[in-house]
Amino acid sequence: MKHISILIPKGQFSIVNIAGTFQILNWANDMFFQQARKRLFEIEFVGHHKPSNDSNGFFSVMPSKTLDQVEKTDLIVVPAVHEDHAKAIEMNEKVISWIRQQYTNGAEIAAYCIGVFLLAETGLLNGKTCSTHWGEAVHLQEMFPEIKVQSEKIITECEGLYTSGGAYAFTNLAIYLIEKYGGRELAILTAKAFMIDVDKNDQSLFAMFIGQKQHQDEMVLEVQEMIEKDFKEQLNVEQIARTKATNRRTLERRFRAATGNSVIQYLQRVRIESAKKLLERENSNIMDTMFLVGYSDSKAFREVFRKHVGISPSEYRKKFAAAVSLG
Repeated sequence: MKHISILIPKGQFSIVNIAGTFQILNWANDMFFQQARKRLFEIEFVGHHKPSNDSNGFFSVMPSKTLDQVEKTDLIVVPAVHEDHAKAIEMNEKVISWIRQQYTNGAEIAAYCIGVFLLAETGLLNGKTCSTHWGEAVHLQEMFPEIKVQSEKIITECEGLYTSGGAYAFTNLAIYLIEKYGGRELAILTAKAFMIDVDKNDQSLFAMFIGQKQHQDEMVLEVQEMIEKDFKEQLNVEQIARTKATNRRTLERRFRAATGNSVIQYLQRVRIESAKKLLERENSNIMDTMFLVGYSDSKAFREVFRKHVGISPSEYRKKFAAAVSLG
């Protein structure tokens, strides 16, 4: 039987992550018991103290044990903490040390969404791949440059460390762990019971591109605004550089340092984000969309779209325009 510690950290912890994981794993536990006459999991809430309250005072959870009462555990589940990341880390120094020690003792760690920031602070992810909410991937990479952030992934696994993407992607990781510990059949039964899409492993199609503007380079900001205003036009990087009294090499160097993208990559992402919004309309047309966002070559449009979104324009339209029409 696997001992699972669902962590109750300090701060604005995600009650959805905590209660949802408890419910999903308990359902699988009951189903396993019906078939094997024994439990698969022993599940406990573990926190700093009893009770554990979120920092807004909205929720109170009564842990089964405090951190110092857990002698050994097999899996630690780390929920999202909706605080400034540096503040969340400072508030949870004891938790972070405890996670590190338990991993040394043989525990595996599953971190959800922005709970990955707490796991990253342990140093255990250095040199390894991980995911997080797509909207926080840049911050995670900046704070922890030794980690390989794969924001397009819904689930990652590396040496007993599991991470999941944003929001309800935690349900996919819960199903993944059930399959790992209890087998494929139990995982599928659980996924069906909770209507979770099994084997979903990419969150690119859910991501929204928000221009990377958390920098202080005024020239780059001006170029970003130019691209966002005139993205339908055939922009020339050499000409853009001249309008800023610089050369292409210098512009590209500063632009990549500030945004993480080349000028052309940024243009592509702005165009594709606009295309996604057009394709989400009920009566959207793929060819019209292609021209409206600045592409004239359908093959190039499809390739760039798939690169950034993970599926083709037609697949995206079918998935999201259909949902709009149903609404």
